Order: sequence, then structure tokens, then C-alpha cells
Amino acid sequence: MHRRKFLSALGLGSGSLLAVPTIAKAAGSDPNSWQPDGAGTVARFGVLTPDFDPVPESEMWAMVPRGISIHAARVAPSGAPGASFVEPPHVDEAVDRLVELAPRAILLGYTSSSYAGIPVIFTCPAAAAALRSLAARRISVVHPPWWSGEANDQGTVYWRAAGFDVLQCRRMQPARSRTEVPAAEVFEFVSGHTPHAAEAVFIGGNGLRAVGAIRALEARLGKPVLTANQVAFWYALRQAGVGAPVNGYGRVFRKLNPEGRSSQD
Repeated sequence: MHRRKFLSALGLGSGSLLAVPTIAKAAGSDPNSWQPDGAGTVARFGVLTPDFDPVPESEMWAMVPRGISIHAARVAPSGAPGASFVEPPHVDEAVDRLVELAPRAILLGYTSSSYAGIPVIFTCPAAAAALRSLAARRISVVHPPWWSGEANDQGTVYWRAAGFDVLQCRRMQPARSRTEVPAAEVFEFVSGHTPHAAEAVFIGGNGLRAVGAIRALEARLGKPVLTANQVAFWYALRQAGVGAPVNGYGRVFRKLNPEGRSSQD
């Protein structure tokens, strides 16, 4: 094909051909000119998530600062219906796959375990650490609308045993089977059901999409709001000694990180 016709077919005029080397040269001389490409140049975090749940990894991707990358391994339940996601062999296989990526930490939202010498981050200990860093003792706890009454009651027992004054621990209403819950609904329910005396709110359940409502809730309530995936990610950054700022996802990220720097909401 004639050179001019070939360039026209690609949507390039003769002027574009002259501009490309100039742009490339200018971009190559400035490392800040490249757009973020998701590379984990600062740290990689692995996420173990149930095979049906898209929420943990997508919420963490929403929060990540430049240089942090999220890598999920989906875990199928083992054995009979109702079997735990952390029973072998599937969770072991998923961890092995993540270990190959050399992550700084692996985030696990539904129970506790430890593999391959890599720190495994669990939601409730991370939330407890976040609450203590905020000096919050009186808390309001909100769980997903598909949780059972028994699971909700276990939350009350857990947080009281951890030394917190639980002013309320309730499921979102109306009750329903597991489904996506829009941020507007999370905002309306939590803002309308938070005791005035609460010093912080914890929204549990890694499958409940809630990080999008954090900023609005903190503005409305005037107190810190923590969510399951937010605190797991916060704790992973803290444990890994990563000081990259996370903006717009809660007061907890304003706390001094291990290197002594502060990130602003």
C-alpha cells in the first residue's frame, strides 16, 4: 500500500508522523509523564476471596494509591455445601498461587490462618487495631442484610470480648439474600441508625460494598467510619510499612503510618 494511503487508513496524517518521535522523546525524558498502569512498584497485596464475591478486590482497587497492586485468588468452598472457604485443599492452592507473586501481605476476609511466612491480614483484628488507633471505644456495628441473627450476635460477643463498648450491633434492613447493596442505601441506613454516643462505626462483611459511602457518612455523622475491606487494606499498608497516601476513604488513613508520615483524607 502507498505510504500516504496506509497512514490515512490508520487515521494518521502526515503531521502526526512528525509529531510521534517528538512526543516519545519528551515522554521518555520525564518518568512522571507516563500514566499509571497498575504496576505494584511499591508493594503487591494478595487477596483471598470466595469465588462468588467480587466486592473485596474491587473495593481495594478503588482505594489503592499509585504503586500498590491488588491480586486476587478466588477460593471455592471445599467439600459439602456449607463447608468453609478456608478448609483445604482450595484455600491452600489459592495461597500457593499468590505466593508466586511475592506479595507483601495476603488479605483474608473470612477467618484466620497463616501460610508461607507471609503476613495474612484478617478483618476483625485489623478493625480492632484501627479503632484503637482512633481512640474509639464506644462503637456501633452494622452487618450485611443477609447475615443470620446468630452471626450478628457473634459480632456483639466478639467486640465486647475485644474490649469495646458495643452500643448496638444490627443487620441492615430489609433482610434479603446476598446481593449488591448500593452506596446510597448503606449511607441512608447507617446515618439513620447510629447512636449519637458512638465514637466510631464499623460496617462488617467483606461482601458488603461500603467504601463508596465512607466519606459521606463521616461528613454526616462527624465520626470515623470503618468498613471491612477498608480496614484490611489499611492494616496491610501499615504492616508492610507503606506510606503511600490514601485519600477519600476515611479518617483512619490520616493516622501516622509506620514511617511517620501522614496521609490526608
